[in-house]
Amino acid sequence: MARIDFPESPSDKQALEEGGVFAPRFDAAGLVTAVVTDARDGMLLMVAHMNAEALALTIETGIAHYWSRSRGKIWKKGEISGNVQYITELRTDCDQDAVWLRVNVSGHDATCHTGRRSCFYRTVGLEDGIATLRDDGGEPLFDAKKTYRNAE
Repeated sequence: MARIDFPESPSDKQALEEGGVFAPRFDAAGLVTAVVTDARDGMLLMVAHMNAEALALTIETGIAHYWSRSRGKIWKKGEISGNVQYITELRTDCDQDAVWLRVNVSGHDATCHTGRRSCFYRTVGLEDGIATLRDDGGEPLFDAKKTYRNAE
């Protein structure tokens, strides 16, 4: 499989925002933010990061790959759990420093490593002047402890 070489981001704002060349603007750490939603119902599933290799693998294979900042390596989403994210559409924002992936999730239809469908399973509220978290009631779709028992 040939690797995609992304061109340097154009300095011309018009070319960056209106041109036809995908030239992602990686940050100082070499990453772009990836926002991931379900292609069927639009639910926000996760936010992650991609380096050039992860982004190229995603485009080339049609399967979401990310850069794991905690593990310091490429991460094929669902490789262990079976909850692979298949890309239905990939977009970039106006200044090409973030991407949006619309995906279909295989397996248990779960994205979060806790076993839940979305990583955004808690709401933030205010009680007596203290910011609190409340679970949205979504139950895990698989046993994360069992699934990831032998993972790194």
